[in-house]
Amino acid sequence: MEDVKQTLPQEQEWTTVIKPKNKLLSVDLNEIWRYRDLMFLFVKRNIITQYKQTVLGPLWYLIQPMMTTIMYMVVFGGIAKISTDGLPQPLFYLAGISFWQYFADCLNKTSNTFVNNAGIFGKVYFPRLVTPLSDVISNLVRFGIQFGLFLCVYAYYLIFTDANVCPNWYALLFPFLVMMLAGLALGFGILFSSMTTKYRDLQLLLGFFVSLWMYATPVIYPLSTITNEKILFVMKLNPLTGIIEFFKYGFLGVGCHEWWMLGYSFCFMVVLLAVGIVVFNKVQRSFMDTV
Repeated sequence: MEDVKQTLPQEQEWTTVIKPKNKLLSVDLNEIWRYRDLMFLFVKRNIITQYKQTVLGPLWYLIQPMMTTIMYMVVFGGIAKISTDGLPQPLFYLAGISFWQYFADCLNKTSNTFVNNAGIFGKVYFPRLVTPLSDVISNLVRFGIQFGLFLCVYAYYLIFTDANVCPNWYALLFPFLVMMLAGLALGFGILFSSMTTKYRDLQLLLGFFVSLWMYATPVIYPLSTITNEKILFVMKLNPLTGIIEFFKYGFLGVGCHEWWMLGYSFCFMVVLLAVGIVVFNKVQRSFMDTV
């Protein structure tokens, strides 16, 4: 028996391991973590290439919200005379713009995951969720710069003026609110990206839809201006409404802060991510045949 044992081959390290198909709802976080270097390469690529051949470069991160705020002050604050709940217009508009812009950017970029990266997906394997996750993370840089601009304006009105700005402990929910915003953008993005592989018209529809969605979200107006109860209830069913309103209430002291709205937004995000992952996992198995 000893001679037989000695002649047995030693355990080998296989280069290819065939595993059973994963479940549609499964997300291999360990595998995503193993590819974290690739994810951060994508993050770096997204940041560098966006303004690589521009004169002002990253300054556009500040110029865009500043110009948008001025336009809102002229059109909605000056011409339309829309209330800002007694808050200074620059502060009110910047609060909504910073959150909305992050969501819209993440949604638009993740919605083109399969189409924009078909060349890479067809050549080498890596967890496909790495790509939309890198879009969400890279947009955090832009959001951080724009939020810094908001904090500068916020500090000015808080310290040097008598503006009706009343921060409270709800501001501590800020990281949780950003996480929910990123989760919603990721969920909607991977869901749309899965459908655009077959129906390219959805790419055009999404841009139009996002533009209209902003007006259904309290970005340029407070919920207090809506007097119709039915319309107000529908507005509160918008999963972004609770997030933006809690942010405004925490930092500015003005806004609707009903806890059921935040709980609804969180549950909506969880369900949306689950549905998005199921559809994403199903499409990634055969999307190269349709892209």
